[in-house]
Amino acid sequence: MNEEPGRPAPYREPRQARSAATLARVLRAAEEVASSAGLEEMTMSGVAERAGVSVGTIYRRFEDKDQLIAALSERMLEQREEYVAERLRGAEPSLVGVMDAYARALLQSFTDNNVFSELLRARGARSPDRGARAILEIHRLLLEAAAPYTGEIRRSAPEVALDTAARALLGACFHNSVRPDPATGEEAVNRYAEELSDMAVAYLLTPDRRART
Repeated sequence: MNEEPGRPAPYREPRQARSAATLARVLRAAEEVASSAGLEEMTMSGVAERAGVSVGTIYRRFEDKDQLIAALSERMLEQREEYVAERLRGAEPSLVGVMDAYARALLQSFTDNNVFSELLRARGARSPDRGARAILEIHRLLLEAAAPYTGEIRRSAPEVALDTAARALLGACFHNSVRPDPATGEEAVNRYAEELSDMAVAYLLTPDRRART
């Protein structure tokens, strides 16, 4: 298979347990550095210092910073996908329950780590479309979890309405992460998640203008 133009070459996967442990430590350190300084300010030497390894150790695994960010993106976005999936599996079996679980999981994903929004926006050489793929997967998880309850939706096109609600929640959670006064702390995040869920459910349970006429 030919690699996409501009896409970082895959990093070298570890074959031994010790190497796998070192890689995990490096990626944890990269996440910590990126969370405090941002992806643009993250350096290979800074990650090495935080991980307690030599810079050479990192360069033996990653050719450059772009490749390290690509690996970090894959790790963090996959974790977020798994987190949302887990919360939806534990949702109360109703449309309201699913929307509550989705709003909380999505908002928590953005507030847990300020790098998440950067990774979703990542494009170009360092992480081609990985953020877009994560958005599509999270979106798919909601549609799948809500599928048994689309009969409760009172819009004229239930699937389209659910898609719109999912997009609106994602946009609201992203906006919260970049505004100067975001909802932070457990109480504020829970309250905002409830408000977002209530808004989505109210929309889904309200007949649209075409249905009323």
